[in-house]
Amino acid sequence: MPPNYRRAFWTSRHHLWLALLTLGLGFASGEPLALIAGATIYALGLVYLPDSGFFRRAIDALEGATRDSSAAAQLAAFQQQQESQLARLSTGRQSRHQQLVAVCRDIEEASAEAEGPAALDVSTRGQKLSELSWTYLRMLSVEQSLEVYLETERKEKLPAAVSTLESEAQTLAAEIAALKATASNPAMLTGKERLLTSRLDRLDTLRQRLRRIEQAETNHDLIASEQERLVEQVKLIRADAIASKNADTLTARIDLSIEHLASTNRWLSELADFKDLTVQMPPLPARAAAGPPAVPSRQPHPESRSRTSS
Repeated sequence: MPPNYRRAFWTSRHHLWLALLTLGLGFASGEPLALIAGATIYALGLVYLPDSGFFRRAIDALEGATRDSSAAAQLAAFQQQQESQLARLSTGRQSRHQQLVAVCRDIEEASAEAEGPAALDVSTRGQKLSELSWTYLRMLSVEQSLEVYLETERKEKLPAAVSTLESEAQTLAAEIAALKATASNPAMLTGKERLLTSRLDRLDTLRQRLRRIEQAETNHDLIASEQERLVEQVKLIRADAIASKNADTLTARIDLSIEHLASTNRWLSELADFKDLTVQMPPLPARAAAGPPAVPSRQPHPESRSRTSS
């Protein structure tokens, strides 16, 4: 939407100078005719100055500077968020992410030669490719968090613990039944019942943890498959950009990938345990960088023992 020039005029320096040079000088002169002339010129200025070319150019330049400053701040925040996510990834995942970024750059270089009315401009193409690489980064982060979680849980050998508790609970239940039949030792019966309740509560907790492990394993397999699909889609876009240089085909491929990303992003956002890693892509300025920033030089932890902020 274009700015409201008349509203902007009231708070501009042009209005201040108009008032000083007309009303101000009229009052300062102390002459009635000068005051009337100043008020007349001031009124004419209110009518014509907001529509003048030089005033509109000044307002447009101010609006543009404000937008540029906001876009630069958004881009800096986005790059900082990317760097933070990348720094938490294992060496292998950082390498995989950089490979995808390299493919996206190949697409931009090859598609720059695409011609035709349907060709994507550099800004739109860069925005969509940045969204592809951002989603891939989110998937890598969640995958790593799932692996750390699964590795930690597997060390405790929960299936064996569940099996042992089930046997203990059955034994306790049999002892309680025998004590009830004889009614010989009420104090012991009460103690056994409390112990059984405690064992059953722990057993229920362990079963819940097992269900969470099973769900995490399913999510891990799914997210690995989604990563492979995304990589293959991006490589297909690169092949189209290099081989055909057809703007219509390239646009259709990118739009199809973005459409698939919508469902992937929704699924990622449903992973409640990883909300900090599944935030939506922050709003980018009209033209973000061609690809995410380089991987920080700091050596991360080995892949099998990577830690995340989850």
